[in-house]
Amino acid sequence: MGKWTVTANRAPFGPAAWRVTFDATTPVELLHDFHHELVDLYLEDRHSDQDRLLEDDTQPQEAYTQLLTRGWSHEIKTDGTQFFRAPDSLSVVRHRYAIVDVDSPTWSASGGYPSEPDWRARFSYGTPTTLVAAFTASLVSTEPVRRAVRDVPFHTRRLLYVAATTPSQQMSVSMPVPAPPGLPGPSRTR
Repeated sequence: MGKWTVTANRAPFGPAAWRVTFDATTPVELLHDFHHELVDLYLEDRHSDQDRLLEDDTQPQEAYTQLLTRGWSHEIKTDGTQFFRAPDSLSVVRHRYAIVDVDSPTWSASGGYPSEPDWRARFSYGTPTTLVAAFTASLVSTEPVRRAVRDVPFHTRRLLYVAATTPSQQMSVSMPVPAPPGLPGPSRTR
């Protein structure tokens, strides 16, 4: 299975300061929102004296408060790990808050049945919490997404629903629309 990998280096070709990996099957909306925030941080850093891509002071609760406000459950383990589970149990986010192991992800997320996830994302130690927060915000977004049925794993299709579309522009009802003028030519009457 393929992967998307994003790394940040303090020096060109040096060791990675942090690494994020996404399975190739990670929903495109999650990738989009993560990369959008990545570009925003890069541009902010480029035009300021900050280096938030390498020295982010965003608190971890920025990433998980939005999960809790959407009804995700929260479980804290005595080993320094906490878990957040979606109400339907088809997504989980793990945060290793007391474990500083550069080789293990500080944050990880998966979607699908826990025994057989459809996708996974891993955020190494040092990954800016701002990027994790953008990812979790996307994860709990209620904005409808377009999918062909064939693109949805079979075992989760029962959770599909069709979202009502809203017109992009509403017509004013205060002024009646005049009928088009009659066309010249033969007409029929009864």
